Amino acid sequence: MAKNFKDLSEQEILALAISLEETDARIYADFAAGLKAHYPATAQVFEEMEDEEDEHRRKLIEEYCRRFGEHIPLIRREDVKGFVHRKPVWLTRPLGLKAVRRQAEITETETRRFYERAANKVSDVSTRKLLGDLAEAERKHVTLAENLQHQYVTPEVEVQEEKAHRRLFVLQIVQPGLAGLMDGSVSTLAPVFAAAFATHSSHAALLVGLAASVGAGISMAFAEAASDDGSLTGRGKPLLRGIVCGLMTTAGGIGHTLPYVIPEFRTATAIAVVVVAIELLVISWIRKRYMDTPFLRAAFQVIVGGVLVFLVGIWIGSS
Repeated sequence: MAKNFKDLSEQEILALAISLEETDARIYADFAAGLKAHYPATAQVFEEMEDEEDEHRRKLIEEYCRRFGEHIPLIRREDVKGFVHRKPVWLTRPLGLKAVRRQAEITETETRRFYERAANKVSDVSTRKLLGDLAEAERKHVTLAENLQHQYVTPEVEVQEEKAHRRLFVLQIVQPGLAGLMDGSVSTLAPVFAAAFATHSSHAALLVGLAASVGAGISMAFAEAASDDGSLTGRGKPLLRGIVCGLMTTAGGIGHTLPYVIPEFRTATAIAVVVVAIELLVISWIRKRYMDTPFLRAAFQVIVGGVLVFLVGIWIGSS
């Protein structure tokens, strides 16, 4: 069971401090390794911060050995109540800049508070001074990070890292989302309008549209998640891509299906046609915004394909 901080001995406090510094240094090393490929300047910042944590650990070990000998008991943050649970963002590949910087800020704040409480709890003057100095060092780490940021992350580097961040966002979110939206919007046109014109029943078209949209969403989610694990392509977690693709596929089909909740067939169909036009324009805009495709070219490619599928659905439903 986890112990309360107030119940820790001075020996345990020093052992815990050593463990904290070692853990933080390894996390910063993981941040640096995970960022180096896409954000080399920011990776350098975390390498410098790792060196700082290693120096703190060295001082703590010297103080521990002076007071308690060579053996350092294993006591970790999870063995003591009161520590904030850390999400293992350092295990994610590729890493996101915002998540990493936010986690680093949380880590420094938590460690500083630990040293402040620990300094007030110990009686040995030398240990108390060391813990107080480390609390001040952790407080200055924010300034250190900012200084290192200015040193390594120049305006030119920031532009490059912003481009890299945008590229990762496109790979991990936009591409699977766009693929799902296009598939859901276009592939469900034929069954929805075929059912509508075959039966002249809004209820029948609604049921077919819902079945086609949800079914396509499930299929596309599994297909996207199984396409690759992201380790070589940098496309991120397959689960996230699958969820994004599946939801956008379903949304693409649901859009022109929902008008058929209107009982009057002609009114529902007219609204559905308008929704289809909006969907195709949105797809064209996304391709222009994130895929650098000229809007007219994107609109022509998407609208021609959508209209052909739409006409096929009407033709089959009316035959």
